[in-house]
Amino acid sequence: MKKNSYVRFFIYGIIGLAALGLIMQLVNNTSNFLLSTLTSILFGLVIFGLLYYFVLGRRNKSSDDKKYKQAVKQSHSKYATHKSTTKSRSQTKISPIKKKKRPNHLRVIDGNKTKSKNRA
Repeated sequence: MKKNSYVRFFIYGIIGLAALGLIMQLVNNTSNFLLSTLTSILFGLVIFGLLYYFVLGRRNKSSDDKKYKQAVKQSHSKYATHKSTTKSRSQTKISPIKKKKRPNHLRVIDGNKTKSKNRA
């Protein structure tokens, strides 16, 4: 446990010296400090942009991703709210009431109802 505390103090000391060096450079040589800071940030952004473009941008997307995006696109086009022109009631055609049809998959089976079962 003592070894861990020595490492912690060492790391805090390094961070403290770095902060002290930054403050001293900021006070003594402000223009060079700002120039070096901006150069470092710009250099980091360029490297990040290049890595992002070449590594992540050129990655082959799987067919599942393409299918998912196509499905999302179809869903949006199907369920999108279209602006419809409203017609006045006098212009709309009133359709006659239609008789409901029975579903095709349901049938009535006529059985022999006069015959009773002996359940004794």
